Amino acid sequence: MSYVSSVEQLEKIYGVASPNATEKEINYVDDIYRPFIEKAPFVALATVADEGIDCSPRGDEAGFVRIADEKTLIMPDRRGNNRTDSLRNIIRDPRTSFMFMIPGSNTVLRVNGQAKISIDEELLESFKVDGKAPRSAIVLKVDRIYFQCARALMRSHLWNAENHIDPKSLPTPGQILAKLSNNEYGGEKYDREWPERAKESMW
Repeated sequence: MSYVSSVEQLEKIYGVASPNATEKEINYVDDIYRPFIEKAPFVALATVADEGIDCSPRGDEAGFVRIADEKTLIMPDRRGNNRTDSLRNIIRDPRTSFMFMIPGSNTVLRVNGQAKISIDEELLESFKVDGKAPRSAIVLKVDRIYFQCARALMRSHLWNAENHIDPKSLPTPGQILAKLSNNEYGGEKYDREWPERAKESMW
């Protein structure tokens, strides 16, 4: 198998980016990009550190990532599995990326920058839902922001309901946990109780 081993080789294969691919990139949140942040209920959060990389799904009501100013985005860290992989990475290496996705739109917005983890009480209180504040918030200083070519979502038919698969065709979380823990965790009871447990611990 052959591999690309240099940037020069890569550029020979792909050529140079078109003006359309470069002119869209800026270093602040322009009004033309605001709607993609304000209407997005889902963000892929990417972080990196010496220990490894992490890409974590983050979802909430549309607009859950707040535009504090043209250089600052703030994302509440809602309840999850407490692995804190992304947060650990941010502490060690601030380089962070948000990828915003809006159901029904093939336009994806990418924001790269430097992140910090805030535990400011007043800030966290402002993100309360059902009386519950997040334990922290990710504050991203914007370095680059641009929209992504729509081809990937068009090829995947991501939003086309006719292409959605039956979830029953996949292993359930309970089945996965049962197999990987030699039946110490998970199983049918886990799957049966999970929807209610998730509902009660959403925020």
